[in-house]
Amino acid sequence: MKFFLTAAMILAAPALVLGQTAAPAAPPKAAEKPTAKASASSGTVATAKKKQSPAAVRRSALKAVEEVTPIDDDPNVKLTDADLAIAKKVYVGVIPCELGASVTITPSEKRPGFFLVQTKGARFSMHPVEARTGAIRLEDPRRGTLWIQLGNKSMLMSQKLGTRLADECMSPAQITLADELKKNPIPGLLDAPVKPASAASATAAAIPAATASATK
Repeated sequence: MKFFLTAAMILAAPALVLGQTAAPAAPPKAAEKPTAKASASSGTVATAKKKQSPAAVRRSALKAVEEVTPIDDDPNVKLTDADLAIAKKVYVGVIPCELGASVTITPSEKRPGFFLVQTKGARFSMHPVEARTGAIRLEDPRRGTLWIQLGNKSMLMSQKLGTRLADECMSPAQITLADELKKNPIPGLLDAPVKPASAASATAAAIPAATASATK
């Protein structure tokens, strides 16, 4: 009897081993999903980028351009007598512009003829440059920015960005001139000038009148 029990156990052992070997492996755990907090955070950043206005992008670009050496400390920038004469004609102080903007122009304390030009979100170190048109022109060559002062208005222009940073800026003197031009506009180049009557035509016109008075 013991012999048969022992033999049965020996025969059943391989089957147990095969059953344990053939057991399927546990399925891998699914990748953890990102938390709602992380998704909300990334969504907020993306929304903020989409809502950034063109003006904010422009101010960011201007702030990114930093001068290593202030232009009025640069010995390579030298002004001529003509440049210094132009500098005396620059309107300084706070100059109101359109759309509620303004430009503040302050003479440099370090070097005569140089100016600090500031508007919302940007500041420039400028010096006068001769212009063929006769307009008063200040320039920041490192940032590619110009301040153009005409008789009746001024404007701040960025050549790098290809846009006007401030327009229709007027000092008190420019406001006065603009009012005068409205009352007495300057004739355009295409306007035909009024020719004065010539001496011959005036004489010809006077002859009939003199003849008529003599016959009375």
